[in-house]
Amino acid sequence: MPAPDTVLTGARVRTLDPARPEARAVAVRGGEIVAVGDEADVRDWRGPGTEVIELHGATLTPGLTDAHSHPVWGIEMATGTDLSAVRDLDQLRAALRTADRTRGWVVGYGLDHNAFGGRPVDRSLIEEALDGAPAFLRLYDGHSALVSGAALQAAGITGPRAFAQRSEIVCDAEGRPTGHLVEHAAMALVGALVPKPSYAERRTRLVGLLGDMAATGLTGAHVMDLGDGDVPALLATVEYEGDLPLRLRLAPWCMPGATDEDLDELIELQGRGGRHWQVGGVKFFMDGTVEGGTAWLEHADCHGQGTDAFWPDPEAYAHAVRILDAAGVRTATHAIGDAAVRHVLDTVASLGGQARMRHRIEHIETVPDDQLKRFGELGVIASMQPPHTAYTRADHTDEWSKRLGGDRAARAWRCRDLRDAGAVLALGSDWPIAHHDARQVLATARSPLGAASAGPALTGLMALEGLTSHAALAAGEQRVAGRIAPGYRADLTAFAVDPVTAPPDELAGAPVRLTMSGGRITHR
Repeated sequence: MPAPDTVLTGARVRTLDPARPEARAVAVRGGEIVAVGDEADVRDWRGPGTEVIELHGATLTPGLTDAHSHPVWGIEMATGTDLSAVRDLDQLRAALRTADRTRGWVVGYGLDHNAFGGRPVDRSLIEEALDGAPAFLRLYDGHSALVSGAALQAAGITGPRAFAQRSEIVCDAEGRPTGHLVEHAAMALVGALVPKPSYAERRTRLVGLLGDMAATGLTGAHVMDLGDGDVPALLATVEYEGDLPLRLRLAPWCMPGATDEDLDELIELQGRGGRHWQVGGVKFFMDGTVEGGTAWLEHADCHGQGTDAFWPDPEAYAHAVRILDAAGVRTATHAIGDAAVRHVLDTVASLGGQARMRHRIEHIETVPDDQLKRFGELGVIASMQPPHTAYTRADHTDEWSKRLGGDRAARAWRCRDLRDAGAVLALGSDWPIAHHDARQVLATARSPLGAASAGPALTGLMALEGLTSHAALAAGEQRVAGRIAPGYRADLTAFAVDPVTAPPDELAGAPVRLTMSGGRITHR
């Protein structure tokens, strides 16, 4: 074979290739793996221009892929004051008093519903701390926001409105807006007025963010949005000036009210891309969030909410999926509640056998026993985010658990149950909803937190597969990604510890020795 560009040696290589599960050395040329073998093979592989990298006993795995992330849109979402450490109202008010003003606005993100201590989310709780400033505070779930009276006034919001999709301007008994905006359409009324990062700032922050992600072992991400219309141009600009540190696969949204012409445009977008990014798939929402009262549930939550789908006509969603499936387009549907999950499974069941392994469900936070086996039977991929369990509590005193009640809260994030039932299980972070650190995804998959802590955990190998071979299956890339074998992409991650056997708490902070994406070293 021609001399490789790079040889990695001195490692325990977990290939995830059934034909050769373990090795000691890997050769890379032109962005592909060209040989897998032992340390004795290195002398025969190397040429005068080959870089040989000694990994000194590290564990080398297929490159990690975050199967659900928002690195481009998330730059806008994660703008302003980080409120993720706020635990109560006193801390929130203190943070707002000292928060930076951007063109007069107070902007924040990552606010935990639990910080309100069971009180309704209401602007009256924060107005004094803002001193009349307009404010837009995203709650951690990304599906709701708290805004101030000045922000409501700027947007001309004086009462409730009707929307084409599941959204709400929450109002009090007298019809006055409380400042709680639930779901995308309602949030956008104020969000459109909030100061945004400039194009140059977004470009700089994106490259920095992707570099930080690579430092945790990530070589790629399934991006569950296409952001604003300028995102393809933004990515093209980054690649004109250099390289993307991660391989990105983007899925534009299809929202309620989409026409057949809109679906044609989504089909036309498929495959558009650059060297290290590509549009692949379409993202749907079947519901919202438990804490926001918009998860679609079989039975109402403790506030009498959660009985409506995000699509006012769920059959219109099914129609859109059928059109995309007939065109060979993959779909990913946000479905948190049990009714939402059931409807997506029913929709895929109506498509026939050709739809196997083409459609996936995102989040799946609570699901009953009778739906578990349907994932494997129908070939529907489960895509879940173990770090989300940190927003709940083992004693069920958190807002998520209280909304659902004991029985449904006991069915929290059933990653292991889905795997045992035969499902393909892809894992991710959902950044910026949770931190992008891939090691934390691996660790919490093996040691779930909060309401999920009483349930069975994934094994170390299952967790690794969720970010590698199962993530590749979720993208239809199993013939080129997700294992270390000749002909596969040279996407590789080297850990200082073995991610399969190291204790979860040790793995969460373990050094990443090297990250390689497409044959390029992106972290070392």
